[in-house]
Amino acid sequence: MQPKIQIALVDDHVLLRAGLSGLIESFSAYQVLFEADNGKDFIQKLEKKTLPDLVLMDINMPEMNGYETTQWLKTHYPQVKVLALSMYDNETAIVKMLRAGVKGFILKDCEPAALKQAINAVMQVGFHYTEKVTGKLISIVSRHEKEVDLNERELEFLRLVCSERTYKEIADEMNKGVRTIDGYRDTLFEKLDVKTRVGLVLYAIKNGIVHISASC
Repeated sequence: MQPKIQIALVDDHVLLRAGLSGLIESFSAYQVLFEADNGKDFIQKLEKKTLPDLVLMDINMPEMNGYETTQWLKTHYPQVKVLALSMYDNETAIVKMLRAGVKGFILKDCEPAALKQAINAVMQVGFHYTEKVTGKLISIVSRHEKEVDLNERELEFLRLVCSERTYKEIADEMNKGVRTIDGYRDTLFEKLDVKTRVGLVLYAIKNGIVHISASC
């Protein structure tokens, strides 16, 4: 009999965590290895357990949040996959979790079948990004982008887009007006055939313009 895939739950909402645990245990191929209230609690418990195959990671938690915990896992145990849990399809959160090394996103109000599908995808394919959360993310990741000539200012803008700066802060950094920055963004949307900031970040990562282990 094939051993069950081990899953760890990291979420500071006890009732939600309990519901997720019961749901996962109902999936024949999966088993909950342990639960944790936050990243710090997770790391402490990880030392006493065998490594999970997958971590369902809440993003907003006290003491040590999902960004920090995912980055820690990427550094210490890169073989452990992370599926992020979120209440909202917030673009900034998606960008930050991508840079931290997350393999997918799932909204907390999803149907049980969608959760099972997401877990299956991460374990079998290596990623899970729904269109609702990330727009054209899957096509950007999976296809070969056409070669695009970008000038130095566009490249600088792309690098800054991968940071946590707002567009206004990017304008200040580049000593440009906000309308000029909006122009860079819209031009790159058209050139790279993307529609969101997430798409710009993914293009920059895949094409080596920025590296996901680097800080912006």
